[in-house]
Amino acid sequence: MIIGFLGPTGTFAEEAASQIKGELRAFGSIVEVIEAVKFEKIDRGVVPIENSVEGSVGVTLDIIAQEDSLKIEREIILPIRQYLLLNPEAALEEIDEVYSHSQALAQCRHFLEKLGVSTRATVSTTAAAEIIKGTRNAAAIGNSRAAKIYGLKIAARDIQDYPNNTTRFVAVGTQDHPLTGKDKTSIVFSLPADHPGGLYDVLGEFAKLKINLTKIESRPSKEGLGIYIFFLDFEGHREEEVIRNVLNNIKSKVGYVKILGSYPLEGDD
Repeated sequence: MIIGFLGPTGTFAEEAASQIKGELRAFGSIVEVIEAVKFEKIDRGVVPIENSVEGSVGVTLDIIAQEDSLKIEREIILPIRQYLLLNPEAALEEIDEVYSHSQALAQCRHFLEKLGVSTRATVSTTAAAEIIKGTRNAAAIGNSRAAKIYGLKIAARDIQDYPNNTTRFVAVGTQDHPLTGKDKTSIVFSLPADHPGGLYDVLGEFAKLKINLTKIESRPSKEGLGIYIFFLDFEGHREEEVIRNVLNNIKSKVGYVKILGSYPLEGDD
């Protein structure tokens, strides 16, 4: 099995992907990972979908909502520990620029403000480590694996603003995971018109059947200002009778609904 991830080597996405047995292959963007799955160049693609501090990863949600052939097959929840990486000969006092992925920079905002440096966004945390290699006045934010790969030293550990910082990754494939008895289902839907109570009517069907919702989020539909689609996660597998019933019940209340996948709750695969 070939597992794609948002590269290069040394990213948190690689760490998440390594939890699935198979050959790992790095890609340059989330779009490239998912397209490789779509065109069957790889078996699964591991991409970030949500961070506990910065919220959802919009590009991931948008793509899986649009591609009918793709399914979420698994979720992987990874604690995120951010480190400040320097060249071995550099001193913290010399640093005036810090490079990293935009989400990593945002997750370490308080630390960076105290450090009094300018920031530069990169395509990944590992790319930041590669960029600063050999530069005395620049640092990167990344993980310990990136430090090892590029021969950098860890000048500060756990610099993220919130100690419980976690990122939820999903493994995207072309089919659901089989029923395990402790599963989660993700869907995306639209409302047929902007009328009072439309969303309430949909959510009420889940309440009637006592189905526990674990996430709800709206995203622009890209069809016009004020027009949204809704992402919903809830406990249960699409093959369970109660889940089939609720999905049938909401069909008359939505413009469209797409099942993004049914998969085991983290820790139960």
